[in-house]
Amino acid sequence: MWQRLSDWIHRASKGWVTFSALVIFLLFTAFVLPGQTSTSEADYRDAGSPDMSFYYTPDDLYQMADTYGEEGREAYIRARFSFDLIWPLVYALFLSTAISWLNQKAFAPNSAWQRANLVPVLGALLDYLENISTSLVMVRYPSSTAVLDILASIFTMLKWILVVGGFALLLIGVTVGVIKWVKTKGM
Repeated sequence: MWQRLSDWIHRASKGWVTFSALVIFLLFTAFVLPGQTSTSEADYRDAGSPDMSFYYTPDDLYQMADTYGEEGREAYIRARFSFDLIWPLVYALFLSTAISWLNQKAFAPNSAWQRANLVPVLGALLDYLENISTSLVMVRYPSSTAVLDILASIFTMLKWILVVGGFALLLIGVTVGVIKWVKTKGM
């Protein structure tokens, strides 16, 4: 299944698709993220947000839920099922197509590097798991949500590792592609 998905992303990652994904990513980053950030800061009463943390304990998550208050928790859940349904798709589309497009030029077709396009897809999946688990904790608060309160932090940590890793893989593809291009031009 993963191999087929990776191959499909490669086939779809034409230059115009990758460029379009970049434009969508840049527009979203420039126009949507700032508004979401300012709304979040107001709604969450400077308590921070699980999805912007690298690591938090279940106690930290419950403390955030308490500090948010009922309205803040409702705003958090609304954001997870509106803005945060789209954002993972935007960054995964950009990163997976860009990595695919670059790696097709930088590495041999049978190279394991060709599967690097799955890293942002897995990051987005973990982002959704994080959103579901933290939202369930917020909905059930002040009741405890055992297991999910622990898994939420694990999903968040793994999400960040894979999303940041996706950007690192993008830089590796650019670097190797440039080196390969310079060598073929005889510079």
